[in-house]
Amino acid sequence: QVQLVESGGGLVQAGGSLRLSCAASGRTFGSYSMGWFRQAPGKEREFAATISRSGLNTYYANSVKGRFTISRDNTQNTVYLQMNSLKPEDTAVYYCAASLYISNWDRETDYAYWGQGTQVTVSS
Repeated sequence: QVQLVESGGGLVQAGGSLRLSCAASGRTFGSYSMGWFRQAPGKEREFAATISRSGLNTYYANSVKGRFTISRDNTQNTVYLQMNSLKPEDTAVYYCAASLYISNWDRETDYAYWGQGTQVTVSS
């Protein structure tokens, strides 16, 4: 089992940048694929990005591709989401998630463990 704690959210102007962090407990962090999802007000939670166990493979939603970068440090049990060129439509609660067995990178049900979320607000 793994526990996840997100940090780094906040208020930023459009065009700005933020870096989210997700710290994981436990000694088996490298066994999990890690993802970031987000939920905007009044909308369903959606996939943003994911990274494989080794960090060699990454996948992004079309809406964030080219602006967001997911990375991980298995020595620090941490996954990051660097968000650049932020837009007001990126405003959401961002969730970190972990999966031991994944077949669909963008499917919520493939991720068994979730953090509490961190709020990102982008002003226009």
